[in-house]
Amino acid sequence: MEKRKLSFWDIWNMSFGFLGIQMGFALQNANASRILQNFGADVHELSWFWIVAPLTGLIVQPIIGYYSDRTWTKLGRRRPYFLTGALLASVGLVLMPNADMFIAIMPSLWVGAGMLMIMDASFNVAMEPFRALVADILPSDQRTLGFSVQTILIGIGAVIGSWLPYVLTNWFGVLNEAEPGEVPTNLILSFIIGAAVLVISILITVFTTKEYSPEEVAQFPVDSKHEESEVEEKSSLLNIFSDFKKMPLTMRQLSSVQFFSWFGLFGMWVFATPAIAHHIYGLALDDSHSLAYNIAGDWVGILFGVYNAVSAVYAFFLPAIAKKIGRKKTHAFSLVVGGIGLISVYFMPNENWLILSMLGVGIAWASILAMPYAILAGSIPPKKMGVYMGIFNFFIVIPQIINALIGGPMVKYFYGGDAIYALVVSGISFLIAAVLVVRVKDVDDAVIIKS
Repeated sequence: MEKRKLSFWDIWNMSFGFLGIQMGFALQNANASRILQNFGADVHELSWFWIVAPLTGLIVQPIIGYYSDRTWTKLGRRRPYFLTGALLASVGLVLMPNADMFIAIMPSLWVGAGMLMIMDASFNVAMEPFRALVADILPSDQRTLGFSVQTILIGIGAVIGSWLPYVLTNWFGVLNEAEPGEVPTNLILSFIIGAAVLVISILITVFTTKEYSPEEVAQFPVDSKHEESEVEEKSSLLNIFSDFKKMPLTMRQLSSVQFFSWFGLFGMWVFATPAIAHHIYGLALDDSHSLAYNIAGDWVGILFGVYNAVSAVYAFFLPAIAKKIGRKKTHAFSLVVGGIGLISVYFMPNENWLILSMLGVGIAWASILAMPYAILAGSIPPKKMGVYMGIFNFFIVIPQIINALIGGPMVKYFYGGDAIYALVVSGISFLIAAVLVVRVKDVDDAVIIKS
């Protein structure tokens, strides 16, 4: 029995929930630092508050992957997990900008940080089962298309989420200024809208996508190119550790690529607003409550929307480019362009020129979301797709944890409080990842280029 090929719109519906996930994720990435600063966090403390997010991912992802490999319900194998994750993330989205409501119980800064943890843990619960779903359902020659469609929807959702605060203020007159210790109305409303879209988009995927039953999965032929045999073993959560030790060679090689890619992304997400507010807008290092700072923060949202819009467009071309030159070269080229884009932020004369920088970041972001997973999927045994996708997340969250630990002190002690240098380091990190991807073994690449 072979996996059936799906139409473009079947693949679109299967991945549609990613639009809502990424809309919420974009709202978090563009605005969480600003919200925490509104609640009293100093710029050099921001990365420490963000550390909770990748730590929860480090713990949650492999466990979710392990259990989703072994789950079968009326909703299927993967769908119960990303539905649950979406519902929990929507709660975090609603409550984070409203953390000052709980000031009688504890400081709003700590409530906001807690909501950030809940949101990111929930996004982690939702995301990797979505990745595994593509590998579960699509045949090998459609996986690049599948992950590219996910990237397109990620881009669309992220553009909406990133631009929403700016649009609410400039098109509809919603206030973007608040008293110290409070969050502007445009952010509060944006997060509520994001929560609603997240739940609706996930439900569309849940009710339009059919997963293969365990009996059907058992009939699929075992591909001889997998680097680990399909030998049955006693089921145990502790198998995660043995699976980690026995991870395929391709996965080991991709780990360093992912490390430097996500180290750079984390630095950009955490420090973009203070870096641009100081370096481009000329605001004081300790100015985080003024109208000018909120205008700068809204513009960062626009810039994040730009790079996500570019990623959505570029994702359309990724399958064709990968078919022509191979997935490794496609990814290396994209990372180089992204690295140059981040470094160029330092040299831009004003905020409008930063749009050009974000074009490069968008190209890298599209490839980061698609190419490593397309390369990885061909090397993983189908029966362990979920757990290995979860383990693969180690190499996404560990660099973020390291950056969270050292990023703030580096800004304070090495960069003199000027966060722009954190963005330059992020660009350099992308360039290192581009060099490392060349040595990765892609077991499907020759097949993809010839087909």
